[in-house]
Amino acid sequence: MVSDNAAEKALNLIRSRLCNPNFIFRPLCDSPDSNYSKLKFIVSSSVTEACNNSVLLLGPRGSGKVAVLDLVLEDLLLEYPDMINLIRLNGLLHSDDNSAVKEIARQLCVEHQLLFSKMASFDDNSEFMIAMLRECGLAHKTIVFVLDEFDLFTQGKQRLLYALLDAMQSVTSQAVVIGVSCRLDADQLLEKRVKSRFSHRKLLFLPPSEEDIYRLLDHVLSLPVDSSLPHDYAIEFNAKLHSMFSDERFRQVINSYMNFSPTVRHLVKFLFRAASDMDLKLGYLSFENFKSAISSLQRQPKMECLRDCSILELYILVCMKRLEVKEQNSYSFSAVMKEYKSIHDSFQTSDYYSQDVCLRAFEHVLQRGLVCFADGRGRIQSTEFRPVKLLISFAEISQGLKAHHLCPAFLQKLAS
Repeated sequence: MVSDNAAEKALNLIRSRLCNPNFIFRPLCDSPDSNYSKLKFIVSSSVTEACNNSVLLLGPRGSGKVAVLDLVLEDLLLEYPDMINLIRLNGLLHSDDNSAVKEIARQLCVEHQLLFSKMASFDDNSEFMIAMLRECGLAHKTIVFVLDEFDLFTQGKQRLLYALLDAMQSVTSQAVVIGVSCRLDADQLLEKRVKSRFSHRKLLFLPPSEEDIYRLLDHVLSLPVDSSLPHDYAIEFNAKLHSMFSDERFRQVINSYMNFSPTVRHLVKFLFRAASDMDLKLGYLSFENFKSAISSLQRQPKMECLRDCSILELYILVCMKRLEVKEQNSYSFSAVMKEYKSIHDSFQTSDYYSQDVCLRAFEHVLQRGLVCFADGRGRIQSTEFRPVKLLISFAEISQGLKAHHLCPAFLQKLAS
């Protein structure tokens, strides 16, 4: 048994790590081929060589684009504390050209302790931005423009992007434009005059590899042996953790979750839920913590629909499954009724209903979204004659029948 105090300290440490994006992404930045290294090289070359650059960070939401960018900027601000000015815009707030240029002027005024005029026009703010680019270039200062939700800035006439990239064509300017977007075709949204001034550098943020996932798990969940935590407890905690990592059941849980949500953000959410389920009296993370976490996070609306189905509706789904096993990809209500009658004749069940009652149950299954029509004829043909197909897998049907508290045992066997 472990003291509650040590277990609680360990849990708080793991939670604090999971809430710190810089800590999470740090081990993924060691490789020279990582997006961190590439982005840092692009920005640092602008600082040291007094040149202009532009780059797009592209990838799905939660893949770590902003987290890696923040890591790069944090490290460069420590290396070059007086040589970088940071301007941040978000397409959700500043997609309008006037508001975007005004926000750039405001941030520049705050950075350089100048008086900002709220009444200045678009042209006045544009001239001020160009002048500041020139002055900062002469002072060997690099202005880094971060445009989050970059694709939203491409709506309209793109005056901001044109003014910014055009100003960067001057030899006296020294700036970097970093666009962040979840649209992989963001560069194709640029107008011809803007595209011709863009460098077309793109960094793609892909789902982490299996090696990266387990390196991240070890980095986040392992306890430091040289901390305020008991030394023996930390060693035993890490040993049990590494033993669990090699367990095939654990690997299946991680793989199934990453197939469902293949981003670092969702993985962190999953780990936070699993860590929160840790038994403080036991003091160690267990396989059951991760198993319960995945079941609570993976919503299964079809399974929820199956729990609410009547016995007759379950019969209809099993009949359709049996028809598909017989390689009938689409079938009508009439074929389902024939299969239903054959089941009744074979097992002599008491659950036998008239065709009208079965038709109403069949319509309920359609309304639940577990079945759909296989043709596109709309309401031209009657429901009972239109071909249909299942929208739920055989595994989900078997699992749903087992979870249904009223499902007959022989029906579960038929679906297995």
